[in-house]
Parts: sequence; structure tokens; C-alpha cells
Amino acid sequence: MSAETPFDPVATARSIIRSAGAASFGTLDETGGPFVSLVTFATLPDGRPVLSLSDLAVHSKNLKRDPRASLLFVAPGGEGGNPLAGARLTVTGRLAQSTDTHAAWRYRQMHGDGASSFADFHIYVFEIEASHLVAGFGRIVPVAPADLLTDLGGCDDLRAGEVMVVEHMNDDHSDAIALYAQKLLGLPHSNWRMTGCDPEGIDLASAAGRARLGFPERAATVAEAGGYLKSFAKEARQRP
Repeated sequence: MSAETPFDPVATARSIIRSAGAASFGTLDETGGPFVSLVTFATLPDGRPVLSLSDLAVHSKNLKRDPRASLLFVAPGGEGGNPLAGARLTVTGRLAQSTDTHAAWRYRQMHGDGASSFADFHIYVFEIEASHLVAGFGRIVPVAPADLLTDLGGCDDLRAGEVMVVEHMNDDHSDAIALYAQKLLGLPHSNWRMTGCDPEGIDLASAAGRARLGFPERAATVAEAGGYLKSFAKEARQRP
């Protein structure tokens, strides 16, 4: 019998953010009381959540008065059966409207243009100040923001080339992306596409959900990331 894999709270927390399909979103109403809604989100390459919010929504009006907010992410599988059995992560911090075009691109990659193309919708970036991970009995710990986020230092080449990598893979290598999902991650057949590429791996999404495929080593350049993507495709094609 193989030994149980040691619990890694940082890897678990990062995985929850990258794979959750939506999040419960807490803001403070005009009386200072809690108000909770449901939002879709994407992430920046470092893992910070990106939201697209309408000015007309109650949570947006709350943010204009007080930017403090909280997000609750639940790992896939925790939504059905016993919901308390699923790993979940709560992050607290502040949410501010952003003009970062890459944040907007990341959100569109995950969710398409949709309603966020309307004039009353704006991109917001969540700055994490603290987090609380619940991943099972004896696995309830805080994770420091510095540990929760991916270090992008020394990766300017990959950061500058991310859009090119993602669009090239989606346009010309959709077959390889499908193999990543089905053969390497054991996910169901679906319309899988790549939504992001950062130093630690790639993000995938489809109607079946979201997924993360990590690189074996940190990638600082487009060439290094491309090498991993080619090796992933070769490995996937060799599997039955």
C-alpha cells in the first residue's frame, strides 16, 4: 500500500481557486451588514481573482462605499452530495475597478464577451489580504497571500507572450488541448480550450468545468512553456 500523499495547503488552496466554477461573493451593505451574491470569475497569471461586475448590481454599489469583500471558492465535487465534504477556500481583501486590459482578456477567455461587453460592466481585481482553507478533518489552516499567489518574477518573456501562446493553441492545436484534458487529467470529452498560461502551468475550461495542468518545472519563457506543451501532447498520445 502506498503512503498517503502529504497534505500541501498551498497547492490545495491554489488548485481550488484555479478549478472552481463560481464563487460566493460577500460585500458590506449600506448598514455595514453582510450581503452575499454569486459571481463568475477568472484569474490573473499570479492567481488573483478577476470579476466583471455591473454598476447596477447591489454588490457593486456596496463596493463603491466600502471596497472590503470576501470570496468563497468550492472545489469541484463539493457542490453535490454532502457540500461540507468539499475542499473550500475563503479569501478576504479589497476589490477595485481595474483598467488592466490583460485582466479583461483573461476574463473573456474564461467566459466570453457575454453581458460583460455592456457599458455598465467593469473589470475588478481582487487584492487578497488573508485566506482560510478548509480541506477536511485536521486540514483547516490559513494560507498567506504571498504563498497563495504565483511568483511572476523573471518571467517577462512568458508574460508578454501569453496571449500568443493561448490563442495559437486554441486556434491550431485544439486536438492537443483535448488530449491534455482527457488523457493527462482524466476529464470527460468536452469542448476544452486553454484560457491561460503562467510560469507554473496552464488553465483549461469547457462546458464540463475548469482544470489545471501544472508544468513539471517553472517556465520563464515562451520557449520553455512551448516545450512542456509539446511533451504533454507526446505523452498523451502514447497513453491508451
